[in-house]
Amino acid sequence: MRSYVADQRRYANFLAYSAASDAIGLAEVSVRSDYVNGTETSPVAFLEGLYVVPHARRKGIGAALVAAACDWGRSAGCREIASDALLDNSTSYVVHRALGFEETERVVYFRRKLA
Repeated sequence: MRSYVADQRRYANFLAYSAASDAIGLAEVSVRSDYVNGTETSPVAFLEGLYVVPHARRKGIGAALVAAACDWGRSAGCREIASDALLDNSTSYVVHRALGFEETERVVYFRRKLA
């Protein structure tokens, strides 16, 4: 993991700060070259995480963080950015749509232990 996050061509973090220099938002993005559900190209920038502290929400901070992630993805040669959310996270759906994402599919994953 350490070598993965150290590679600035494959992984980036973007932070937003308040006027008082407090961290108020974070976006994590990576380049994925494996298959990414719902995409048409490879590699794909993937929004691994997005968080804005509650008192700073609805002020464009998340949009600015995602714009920075998109710019980074373009500079890495990606033509798409993707993301995901849990099936029951309706707030995430609203945020993703507001940020310009479109839903592409819904998936349920299964596993079986091999003992």
